[in-house]
Amino acid sequence: MSDSVIIEQRFHGPPGSGNGGYSCGLVGQFLKGPAVVRLRIPPPLDVALEVRTKDAGVELFYNEELVASGEPATVNIKVPDAPGFTAAQAASGRYRGFDSHFYPSCFVCGPEREHGDGLRVFAGPVEPGSGPEGMVAATWVPDHSLADSSGVVSTEYLWAVLDCPGAYAFPEPVTGAILLGELAVAVKGLVLAEEKCVLIGWEIKQEGRKHFTGTALFGESGSLRAVGSATWFEVPVAAAE
Repeated sequence: MSDSVIIEQRFHGPPGSGNGGYSCGLVGQFLKGPAVVRLRIPPPLDVALEVRTKDAGVELFYNEELVASGEPATVNIKVPDAPGFTAAQAASGRYRGFDSHFYPSCFVCGPEREHGDGLRVFAGPVEPGSGPEGMVAATWVPDHSLADSSGVVSTEYLWAVLDCPGAYAFPEPVTGAILLGELAVAVKGLVLAEEKCVLIGWEIKQEGRKHFTGTALFGESGSLRAVGSATWFEVPVAAAE
């Protein structure tokens, strides 16, 4: 297979590179079923990235530098119950990114992005006792620009919204920043434009500067539409820019 993708400036996370979840989702489109994608370097913007097959997986290159790699995977994590839409709205009001944000223009979670441009997923802590310690929740109502002619939201945006909530499910590092290293996603159902969705994120475990998180996306009916498992790294601020 010879193909290419371009991560447009709109879809950045840190100002100079692609949002991790969206970038992983572009790779995931070349794989059937649940998949895991590892980011090797910050994905560059507005350049053609070559997609190459390797065994059962795919690799993404900029010139001859490996940007990301993906392969089929099993996403087998226990998903907590999600709050209702109203409770998730209240949790969003407690989003710590309103006060302190490494990347305030991030496509997914940046509060500087306008409606219809960024996804504006603001995951804040749920009420005590409403889920695992540190669990966060947010609402998401995808607009029609994210969907095809039949109103079905494209899967790279499902990957994208399963990214950032995980970063808010554990305390912000005292020094340094947080970057996504790996994201595995299983899409379990369709999401439609203008559907009132709920997202949750929770920490599974921590190993030093490495954090393992789960995220889940629920549709308006309350059914699980997608689940994600991520690995995050605490890095020096300079490495995240």
